[in-house]
Amino acid sequence: MPSFFDTPIEFLKGVGPRKGELLRKELALFTFGDMIRNYPFRYEDRSRTYSIGELSSDMHAVQIRGRIRNVQLAGQGRKKRLVAWLNDGTGEIELVWFKGVQWVARKVHPGVEYVVFGKPALFGSKLNIAHPEIEPATRGQQTAGGFHPVYSSTDKLRNNYLDSKALSRLQHDLLQEAYHKITDPLPPAILNTYGLTTAAEALRHVHFPTSKDNLAKARYRLKFEEFFFIQLKLLSMKQLRLDHFKGEVFSNTELLTRFYEEHLPFTLTDAQKRVIREVYRGMKSGKQMNRLLQGDVGSGKTIVAFICMLLVLADGAQAALMAPTEILAIQHYNGLKDYAQKMGLTIALLTGSTKQSEKKTIRQMLAAGDLHIIVGTHALIEDKVKFKKLGLSVVDEQHRFGVEQRSKLWQKNQHVYPHILVMTATPIPRTLAMTLYGDLDISVIDELPKGRKPIKTIHHYDAHRLKVNGFIKSEVGKGRQVYIVYPLIEESEKMDLKDLMDGYESVCRAFPDYAISIVHGKMKPQAKDWEMQRFVKGETQIMVATTVIEVGVDVPNASVMVIENAERFGLAQLHQLRGRVGRGAEQSYCVLMTKYELSKEARLRVETMVRTNNGFEIADVDLNLRGPGDLAGTQQSGVADLKMADLSTDGKILQVAREAAIGVMTRDPGLIQPENSALKGYLEELRKSVVTWSRVS
Repeated sequence: MPSFFDTPIEFLKGVGPRKGELLRKELALFTFGDMIRNYPFRYEDRSRTYSIGELSSDMHAVQIRGRIRNVQLAGQGRKKRLVAWLNDGTGEIELVWFKGVQWVARKVHPGVEYVVFGKPALFGSKLNIAHPEIEPATRGQQTAGGFHPVYSSTDKLRNNYLDSKALSRLQHDLLQEAYHKITDPLPPAILNTYGLTTAAEALRHVHFPTSKDNLAKARYRLKFEEFFFIQLKLLSMKQLRLDHFKGEVFSNTELLTRFYEEHLPFTLTDAQKRVIREVYRGMKSGKQMNRLLQGDVGSGKTIVAFICMLLVLADGAQAALMAPTEILAIQHYNGLKDYAQKMGLTIALLTGSTKQSEKKTIRQMLAAGDLHIIVGTHALIEDKVKFKKLGLSVVDEQHRFGVEQRSKLWQKNQHVYPHILVMTATPIPRTLAMTLYGDLDISVIDELPKGRKPIKTIHHYDAHRLKVNGFIKSEVGKGRQVYIVYPLIEESEKMDLKDLMDGYESVCRAFPDYAISIVHGKMKPQAKDWEMQRFVKGETQIMVATTVIEVGVDVPNASVMVIENAERFGLAQLHQLRGRVGRGAEQSYCVLMTKYELSKEARLRVETMVRTNNGFEIADVDLNLRGPGDLAGTQQSGVADLKMADLSTDGKILQVAREAAIGVMTRDPGLIQPENSALKGYLEELRKSVVTWSRVS
């Protein structure tokens, strides 16, 4: 049965069909439930009444009380205004209205006491308040005081008498009717354990708080609730997957041991060893493993992926590695080919550029089980590509693939789903990871391979160009190579940025004795690959490029990354670009070039890059600067549900809410106990409208 909160918004007293349509279009408020969850974005503090003698122009909006001494119209035509003088015994202040003059004149009368609210400002040498809110003191005593909510509105709404104050009145009337109908979705045990106020009280005090303490408790409760249900949804998805999706058991370590003893070219870091142990536990559990592997650029994720592949290959299964670009797929293939051949394993590369005759052979070998490892791009998910027995799907830079694309790789087996390892070199802040990927197991490689030196990051202004050019010459003189990255391909009239073509000419003039490559996104793939390969082979010393190299080739000899107009790049992108160098044993450098005038945010980004190489620390700063929606790329599971909570500032509440959700799922995985019936009903409603993609990462 539809509830009171499903009632269409036009049936709220004072709304009606025309205003209801506006509220739907402008604020996406369709029902009473939407309205009651439309929270104020700030509050006006009217808990104190100031005397006029206390006022100054640097104060925010204040509440005063006094008697109108005189009212008069001044000016002509457009400059016509209404002026009233308010006196409270400590002083006098001008109240001025430039709009709605006739309407205000009818409600403001000399000799009457009023409560006034507005922002004091200096006009000449005197204080005045422009367009204050004003009510007779008798009514004002009932409505003034406490914290007044301020709601988002739009020009269309304001033109139809739906400003913040009108929305506040509607909200007040709705809450009075709704208060006793609000049922708490959180069980009493959780309310008691975490000291939370009830849903009804939280909603009342978030809209019309009577004190700062009540407002703080209401906001905490509503943030907790949002996080709790997101976590409960993710954890129940994970439980559903564990209960219903069995995984092939892979526990044979014979190939892994042989690789360790005979062919591993370097010692693994402790972080790499830990991740391999976590993957091994998942693969032998009998449940389908779904794991996210985070690790900075150059932390050694690819060798970990290969070792994990050995676990499934030892039992006769196959492994696939899917990368978002052909360049990256080729890089992975070249990196794994030597290891595979030493182990006597067959490996192939499948991309859009693979010849048709080769594609046919590869598909036949895969279907027959004669091909052990396949590395490729989107070509791997074509219907023609069939496996005899796919044991492990590795997806690199998974955020660059659509969910449905990843699901096709997951569905390649007929009887049992492959284990999944998704890798990303984009560090995800812990709070965002818990919200976007809370249903996955998460592994982190948080240390660089031994022998790697941290990249030194230096900030220079454009005025230091000659100094930077001298540094580049000294590095090339040592036999090193250099990237120079520009934000645009061609000159833009709107932005004063160095464009790539102009930059390329400048670099050629500055370094006439060096061979220089140029790479950008508008080049044909063959031309781009040819230029990339020249740089890889050391035939060119400098590569001038756009961000197309952000996820690209691994050139251990490249030791300098110069980023022009670094203030125009986001932190995540700057960190990715910096990761293109530092792949060898030599000291590497990242030089951030900027103009002298920098915004506060740009300066913080540059200072963060200079201060730290820690990707997770950088990601946390990025989250604070950009917000979760931008970092997620698209509004993924959970982020879109947040109306009150903020991932960048409410990490502690998220942690508490996740612990509460884990506690519920641990005690009652199926949510069958009577006290959890409301939780179960809520999740079932969510599942009706949300596609469950957790099984495919």
